[in-house]
Amino acid sequence: MKGPLFYSKILLFGEYGIIKDSKGLSIPYNFFKGALKTGEHLTKEAKSSNEGLGRFALYLEKMQEDGLVTFDMAAMKKDIANGMYFDSSIPQGYGIGSSGALVAAFYDKYAQNKITVLENLTREKLLRLKAIFGKMESFFHGKSSGLDPLNSYLSLPILINSKDNIESTSLPSQNKAGKGAVFLLDSGMTGETAPMVQLFMEKMKQEGFRNIIKEKFIKHTDACVEHFLNGDMKSLFGHVKQLSHVVLDHFKPMIPKQFHSLWRKGIETNDYYLKLCGSGGGGYILGFTEDIDKARKALNGHKLEVVYNF
Repeated sequence: MKGPLFYSKILLFGEYGIIKDSKGLSIPYNFFKGALKTGEHLTKEAKSSNEGLGRFALYLEKMQEDGLVTFDMAAMKKDIANGMYFDSSIPQGYGIGSSGALVAAFYDKYAQNKITVLENLTREKLLRLKAIFGKMESFFHGKSSGLDPLNSYLSLPILINSKDNIESTSLPSQNKAGKGAVFLLDSGMTGETAPMVQLFMEKMKQEGFRNIIKEKFIKHTDACVEHFLNGDMKSLFGHVKQLSHVVLDHFKPMIPKQFHSLWRKGIETNDYYLKLCGSGGGGYILGFTEDIDKARKALNGHKLEVVYNF
């Protein structure tokens, strides 16, 4: 058995902001993917995944009680007993949706009366899917918006206008020969979502921090989403620079220490701008540059993966 593939995702804009109703833009990233598989002679990783799926199944069985979604539990338990595991190349703790792909795969395989990509995806259907996925993914993160699995399940870019207003969208077409790029920078360490989100919630109790989120962070995030979707890259970079600045000044604990000076260097030289990818604390860091060759030179010694050219 080899299940359909579910891809990783990148939240281009909106990390932390979407908790407080900023705009957000999430795109599928097909470089990494995962699928449910069953095998006889399991590797250590597959065995560990299989055990994890057993615990996940118990959680889903209980989750059904609120009537949001029902699963074919008999089939799920049988498959897990037969050694089913999630075979994934998506690095965990890297902010690109490893648990989201797993949740999407489970919903696709076992949900009854499931909403599919082939039908007319109204806002109501998208919000229902997001609610189901949020509840499913809470097993991994404590609290989940449901956006990662939604992106992975639909394999479409998702525009978040606010908590209750999401829609699928299209991106400006890429210019493969263009020098401008969005890239991933590997921090070389994993990050954990739950403690980072907890830290953010603690900081939100301070009035000064709340004002910065509202007046600067959300303002620049919203502008970035609009400029990116409109293909206005000149305006986009002005706001990405501001956003990078706000994060360096007020989200330091979410940036791995050894990247503080690189972060500042980008803002000072304008060779590139860095921002958080997901909750931070490790994993990938997102980069934006108007000249990828310049950025590669400036970030020499670091691994860069281009995800979008313009």
